[in-house]
Amino acid sequence: MAVSSSIITRNMADFADETGNVYESVAIISKRANQISVKIKEELNSKLAEFATTVDNLEEIFENREQIEISKYYERMPKPTNLAIEEFLEGKVFFRRPDAEEETSGL
Repeated sequence: MAVSSSIITRNMADFADETGNVYESVAIISKRANQISVKIKEELNSKLAEFATTVDNLEEIFENREQIEISKYYERMPKPTNLAIEEFLEGKVFFRRPDAEEETSGL
């Protein structure tokens, strides 16, 4: 999925297409962005854990090119919010309404 890392003007009506409510859509996108953020942070931490040292040698810390390249890669990635918006608009985000489930199960 090619997601632009730059700012894009969005039509708010597009957000309401799926749920019928812009605010509900934004809440869903926000929760998905948090999930993506946690996943990316875990990936980054696991990759950087390989470079963890107990040595306090500053020269060694600043000279680690691989670690710098990994960090730069993650900095250039699209933000979790952009990823979540694209997923939502493409219909790739699953969500449910607990209150609607209670109403249907009570009948």
